[in-house]
Amino acid sequence: MSQAARPWLAHYPAGIPHDIDPDAYTSINAVVGKAINRFRQRPAFHSMGKEISYDQFDQLSQQFASYLIHVLGLKKGDRVAVMMPNCLQQPIATFGILRAGMTVVNVNPLYTARELQHQLSDAGASAIVIVDNFGHTLAEVIAQTQVKHVISTGLGDMLGGLKGWLVNFVVKHIKKMVPAYHILGAVRFADALAQGAAQGMPPQVEVGGQDLAFLQYTGGTTGIAKGAMLTHRNLVANMLQARAWIADNAKDGEEIIITALPLYHIFALTANALTFMELGAKNILITNPRDMPGFVKELKKHKFTAITGVNTLFNGLLNTPGFDQVDFSSLKLTLGGGMAVQRSVAERWKKTTGCTLAEAYGLTETSPAVCINPLDLADYNGSIGLPISSTQVCIKDEDGNLLPMDGVAVGELCVKGPQVMRGYWQRDDETAKVMDSDGWLHTGDMARIEPTGYVYIVDRKKDMILVSGFNVYPNEIEDILASLPGVAEVAAIGVPDERSGETVKVFIVKKDPSLTAEKVKAYARENLTGYKRPHHIEFIDELPKTNVGKILHRELREREMKKSRS
Repeated sequence: MSQAARPWLAHYPAGIPHDIDPDAYTSINAVVGKAINRFRQRPAFHSMGKEISYDQFDQLSQQFASYLIHVLGLKKGDRVAVMMPNCLQQPIATFGILRAGMTVVNVNPLYTARELQHQLSDAGASAIVIVDNFGHTLAEVIAQTQVKHVISTGLGDMLGGLKGWLVNFVVKHIKKMVPAYHILGAVRFADALAQGAAQGMPPQVEVGGQDLAFLQYTGGTTGIAKGAMLTHRNLVANMLQARAWIADNAKDGEEIIITALPLYHIFALTANALTFMELGAKNILITNPRDMPGFVKELKKHKFTAITGVNTLFNGLLNTPGFDQVDFSSLKLTLGGGMAVQRSVAERWKKTTGCTLAEAYGLTETSPAVCINPLDLADYNGSIGLPISSTQVCIKDEDGNLLPMDGVAVGELCVKGPQVMRGYWQRDDETAKVMDSDGWLHTGDMARIEPTGYVYIVDRKKDMILVSGFNVYPNEIEDILASLPGVAEVAAIGVPDERSGETVKVFIVKKDPSLTAEKVKAYARENLTGYKRPHHIEFIDELPKTNVGKILHRELREREMKKSRS
């Protein structure tokens, strides 16, 4: 695509390069290594009152890498799963795996046994690092996976002394958040670090840009969770793209970023962990952002300079007593992504904090950033922003023809750039559905592009439901609920929700008259992660369908819209 076909370049804020060099670093490991050498004595991560420096992070992640290589005998390219919320163990394990030349398989800790089994089996993970809170789920399915090594840990294990013991005691015995489980041969995280330290430094594993760094699982039009193959080059490119975009808003060795989104989510992984690590920032890890009063209490302890999140997170903070008393004097960067930022939330955020909430857009398949609004934007504009450096976007019609960037034409948003995934793990057929012969990734989102290059999302081509920034696919919900005795047919759609943006509603045709909404919800609790479960259930006599029997989700959505207006 010629520069003339990239009209957004003329509207870049001063100093942002048109292109970045995705090969400036050979790997994520090179990024981490340079940051450690530059900022050794600076604090790297903070969690529950405990802080570790870049030097300590270096030692601990090297110890974990040594354990994987010397003790477990794992090899370059082996897949190691990480299933934990934001805590100090998470980045230590993640970057230890990468420094050992292995591939990280990020796992949502809230997965049901069925979802966990699918992901571990599909990825061929040979080891997993897991927090005790979720060990019972793993215990149910580990025999049906290829996992041979389990490293377990308590949330308080890295805090040390009385505090660590107290946190573990409260979590397990007071809050009852650790169901009993037993996995034969499981090794404690602290013991793994000690064994790794006893082995000495790990060997320097040669890792290049095309090596696989993450298998980042996402749904798709089929609803089957697939692993997006993200290489070291993909992540380095997106880190450099983000770094260039925030250059005027971030200074080396001076930033403090709030990380409330989980690091297993691609947004926080790239934006918070990687980009701000390259800057030598201190990362404040929020383990349980759903505890809004506790979250606000933690915010009051830090003069933070940046925060990322999804619309529901910002909305929740704004509605929590005491948030308006937080010290925002140092805050200069607020980035919203994962789901649409609502105007009312953005305006309240600016009024309360004095900082513009800049909306960004990305996908798991793009590592994730594609577009970001200029950070000097005065107010909310409803756009997802401009394509970032080295990124090409276009809109295409259903026949694959390019549509004009005139602000009127609407088509499927397509993306090219060094941050675009290699493809889906062991699913060439699924890869072919989203990546065309010209190298464009089809996002499934319908958009229009202004002559200035600003991109506006109009609608979703897919039937995907977006709950608090997480993708929920109707087919998966339908497949599960269709297996419930008493269900003849089922269709799932997203309906507006003030708290989560959207929530799941299902329409069910009964074959057993005694089937109740309570039975459906109980079945969903057993088989689906919380954000995927239906909040609304409606029993109907017949589902709307095409002449070939395909369920018309669009018609169901239109019915709901009419109801909400009446």
